[in-house]
Amino acid sequence: MPTDQTRRFLLENIDIRGAWVRLDSAWQSLAAGRNYPPPVADLLGEMAAVSVLLAANLKHAGRLTLQIQGNGPISLLVVDCDEQLRLRGMARYRDTDADAVAPATVPELLGHGQLALTLDAVALKQPYQSLVPLQGDSLAAIFEHYLTQSEQQPTRLIIKAHADRVVGLFLQALPGATDKDPDAWQRVNLIADTLKGDELLATEVADLLPRLFPEDDIRLYDPRTVTHHCPKDWEKIHTMLRSLGQAECDASLKEHGEVLVHDDLCGHDYRLDAAAIAALFAASFATLRP
Repeated sequence: MPTDQTRRFLLENIDIRGAWVRLDSAWQSLAAGRNYPPPVADLLGEMAAVSVLLAANLKHAGRLTLQIQGNGPISLLVVDCDEQLRLRGMARYRDTDADAVAPATVPELLGHGQLALTLDAVALKQPYQSLVPLQGDSLAAIFEHYLTQSEQQPTRLIIKAHADRVVGLFLQALPGATDKDPDAWQRVNLIADTLKGDELLATEVADLLPRLFPEDDIRLYDPRTVTHHCPKDWEKIHTMLRSLGQAECDASLKEHGEVLVHDDLCGHDYRLDAAAIAALFAASFATLRP
């Protein structure tokens, strides 16, 4: 049974929708070889969960990118996810000494900064981007504030990250929910407050929802699989090197004996020797000849 998946659900009698996500191997693959300090890994994992919850709503081919930039010890978090729930991401932090990125509150870790949400979809003439300041004492609270403001509906997020697993739970009142039951959203929030991180990590959604909402009519939709997808893209690297020009590539060869390009987002290293660089620019020249 796939462990990397997301499932939508609806509390039908009170018009509150939700979604659940669990990342195991996809999260482990994304973080593999990065050696992020625990505070960095935890926030990146939480943001990975949010990106899947949001990207699962994409109706057409596209890619949703979440980016947080701040002036704290963690300077950058980037995660994107496409309509097929293929995930990738990375983090940057200021490694100034042996105690860099020690455990701290989220505002202390991120500092002052902004959240950028970018949607690049085939149906759009140009990518849509929204920029908001960071507001909230947790990553979940930052996104709760953004979603509540942008969608004009009360939203709740609960996320728990572990070295091997990330799980998230999303809840949102539908328009008119208060007309159906004025107290429902408050009740759901009080129930959500009782949910412990370890319980969220360890419990299947089909067991979790009846335990949390025994009085409600729960419609649980079919699962969708999530993957970490970040293969090497040599064409992108060749295009970038051609734009730099042969003189700069030759200078790197002379100094280092190779041209090394590191892809931060996917964690790949691309190495080209003198023969590869010569072939690259010979091919470029051949395409320009009449």
